[in-house]
Amino acid sequence: MKCLMSRHTVRETLGTVFQRMSVEAGVIKCKAAVLWEQKQPFSIEEIEVAPPKTKEVRIKILATGICRTDDHVIKGTMVSKFPVIVGHEATGIVESIGEGVTTVQPGDKVIPLFLPQCRECNACRNPDGNLCIRSDITGRGVLADGTTRFTCKGKPVYHFMNTSTFTEYTVVDESSVAKIDDAAPPEKVCLIGCGFSTGYGAAVKTGKVKPGSTCVVFGLGGVGLSVIMGCKSAGASRIIGIDLNKDKFEKAMAVGATECISPKDSTKPISEVLSEMTGNNVGYTFEVIGRLETMIDALASCHMNYGTSVVVGAPPSAKMLTYDPMLLFTGRTWKGCVFGGLKSRDDVPKLVTEFLAKKFDLDQLITHVLPFKKINEGFELLNSGQSIRTVLTF
Repeated sequence: MKCLMSRHTVRETLGTVFQRMSVEAGVIKCKAAVLWEQKQPFSIEEIEVAPPKTKEVRIKILATGICRTDDHVIKGTMVSKFPVIVGHEATGIVESIGEGVTTVQPGDKVIPLFLPQCRECNACRNPDGNLCIRSDITGRGVLADGTTRFTCKGKPVYHFMNTSTFTEYTVVDESSVAKIDDAAPPEKVCLIGCGFSTGYGAAVKTGKVKPGSTCVVFGLGGVGLSVIMGCKSAGASRIIGIDLNKDKFEKAMAVGATECISPKDSTKPISEVLSEMTGNNVGYTFEVIGRLETMIDALASCHMNYGTSVVVGAPPSAKMLTYDPMLLFTGRTWKGCVFGGLKSRDDVPKLVTEFLAKKFDLDQLITHVLPFKKINEGFELLNSGQSIRTVLTF
C-alpha cells in the first residue's frame, strides 16, 4: 500500500530525527573540500566535524554557491589560515544544536551567514549598521571560543568567514545562521547567503535608489546583475550596464538593464559618455568590480552635486586610493557596503519570502549546477568567465 505523507509530516519526522541526534550529538565523519595551501586545487577529504558547543549550530549542507571571494583565498589575495574549508554561500538543515541555542532547532532549513548579527554590538543595534563585531574578515579561522570544529588527518582545519560550506557538515555560531521558509529550494536560495543579497541590498538599502532615477552599474557579473535587479525593484527608470565583455549584455538586459555599453567603444572618459547619454542626470552609480580605477570612474560618473556612488566590489588588499577631492566637495555622496548593508539574520528570511512570492528570479543568475565532487571544475568555470554562479549540490 502506497504511503502518502504531507510535507508538514515529513518535516516533523525529519525534525524528530534531528532532535534525537541533537541529544546524542557526537563527532560526524563526512566529505569536505580542503584547501591545504594557496594556489592548489581543492582536495576532497574525509574530515571529522565535532559537535556544536554552547550557542553553536551544526548544519547539514544541501547546496552551496561558488563565489569570487572563495577564489581570493586560493589566489592569496584574501587572508586565511591553512588548511581551511572555504565556501560561504549555502543552504542547509540544522542537524544539532549546542546548549543555549534558541533561534533555530534541529530540522530547520537555514542559510549560514558570513556576516553575523549578534544584535548586541553597536553596529547591530544601530538601524543603519550591519558590520557585526563578530565578523571574521581578518582570517582568524575559528569560532567564538577561539577553536575549530574541523579535523583532517589528525590536524585542525580552519573555518572561513564564520561559515565554511564546502563540506557536508559545518558548525557555526548561532549569530551566523538564519532560519528560512521550509519551502525554499536550497539550490536557488543559497545565493541569498551572499551574491544576490550583496548586489540587491546595495541598490535598495545602501544606495536607496529612488523611483524614476537613472542608475549605472559597472561590472556585470553575478553581483552586478543583482544590483540591476535591485535598481529595477526600486523603480529606476533607466539602468545602464557597463562591462568590457559584451557577451554579458544580453543577460544584463534580461534582468532589467535598459541599455549596456563598453568603455572601449569611445575614446572619451566613461563619465563624459554617460553625461552625454543621460543629459547629465545619473543619480546612482555602483562599482561592482573591485578595481581602484573604476571606483574613481564610478564616482565621477554620478551627478556632481546630488549623485551617489556605491562601492560594492571588494577592493584589493593593501592598496591605497588617490582621487581629486573636488569630486566630493561639489556634493556627491560616496558610500561602501558589506552584504548590501543588510542585517543578515533579519533580512535574509525576508528575501527568501520575497523570492517565493516571485518578486525576483534567481534562475537568471545560476548558469551551472554540479555535484559537490566536481568543485574544481566549478572554479575552472568561474576563472574562465563561463559561469555567473555555479551551485554545488550534495
